[in-house]
Amino acid sequence: MSESTPVSRPVDHGIAKLMPDVDRERAWLLTVDGSPQSYVDLDEPTHLEFEYMRRLGHVLDGVARAGRPLDVLHLGGGALTLPRYVAATRPGSRQDVVEADRGLAALVGEYLPVDEGSGVAVHVDDARHWLAGAPGDSADVVVGDVFGGSRVPAGFTSVGYAREVERVLRADGIYLANLADAAPFAFLRSQLATFATLFRELALIAEPAVLRGRRFGNAVLVAAHRPLDTAALARRTAADAFPARVEHGSALRAFIGQARPVRDEDAVPSPQPPDGAFGIG
Repeated sequence: MSESTPVSRPVDHGIAKLMPDVDRERAWLLTVDGSPQSYVDLDEPTHLEFEYMRRLGHVLDGVARAGRPLDVLHLGGGALTLPRYVAATRPGSRQDVVEADRGLAALVGEYLPVDEGSGVAVHVDDARHWLAGAPGDSADVVVGDVFGGSRVPAGFTSVGYAREVERVLRADGIYLANLADAAPFAFLRSQLATFATLFRELALIAEPAVLRGRRFGNAVLVAAHRPLDTAALARRTAADAFPARVEHGSALRAFIGQARPVRDEDAVPSPQPPDGAFGIG
């Protein structure tokens, strides 16, 4: 493959495409069935193109002192954008990435391989199944970025799932999830209510236009047992090209309102986004 040749290949769950960025020499956009999944710059792994990915990066930057290695479990792999970021910013980190789509994992491994010695191990498995077998108290961070097409599968939305996440995290660990919704936010509120049953501290990061119900969009959920430095996080997200707001405390409790935690038997996927809802940040 030349540096400017697009790649299209059937994978387990659709048609995956790798498209070069004409403005960055070794940067690639990964889509599956036309839905943007990942953006990777092989020469600059700290470059996070998607808005929601930058927000995940901001949280990870504040998890521990700068440069300290972390044990991170990524549920959902894509093109390994966030694992590459952690490997670059926190050398020596141990990272497990669980990707259910064998074809997609093979495509990424062939065309966008991670550097040898990066500490990133990719496992082809159902992420919920893999999580259930993971050792307790083994991760500093768990990242939930599992999408079936453009929707979060039902198995990653319930109290049963949240309980497994909480079991795998260390006492001072942090859970991050990429979610998507629009007003009246039934899904987003239910996810916050679900994780509130197990975690003392919650925060939500999203663009003001999304939180005001003006459009469908991504929101990053943060859950922990320890206090979150929401002031520092708010400063970082507000300085982005597309600023975001950090909701926490009483404002977040008011946002949750009367939403109820999701039981496994009641779990449903996240809502179908309208056409053209997702683009590059």
